[in-house]
Amino acid sequence: MAIILFLLAGLAEIGGGYLIWLWLREGKPYYLGISGALFLVLYGVIATFQSFPSFGRVYAAYGGIFIILSVLWGWGVDKKAPDTYDWLGAVICIVGVSVMLWGPRQ
Repeated sequence: MAIILFLLAGLAEIGGGYLIWLWLREGKPYYLGISGALFLVLYGVIATFQSFPSFGRVYAAYGGIFIILSVLWGWGVDKKAPDTYDWLGAVICIVGVSVMLWGPRQ
């Protein structure tokens, strides 16, 4: 369930930011900016459903997921193919997220 929430939150944040980008940077209609703002609010709400007890740990781990989703978004939506260093960085982020969330603690 945690991964699904991270993915939903990431898509809401990236999608919301992208819609605002289209509105402000590319002159698209204002309703895209409003829709983007609503998606960004939704992102903030989705993240609160995580069962992990620490806000900081959840958001730090989410940051790694966000990076991977951003690379995939750029590839799929913006048609900018990731290079070797993009993929290497994404793998490093996933390893870091895994350590933060599931590392043994006392």
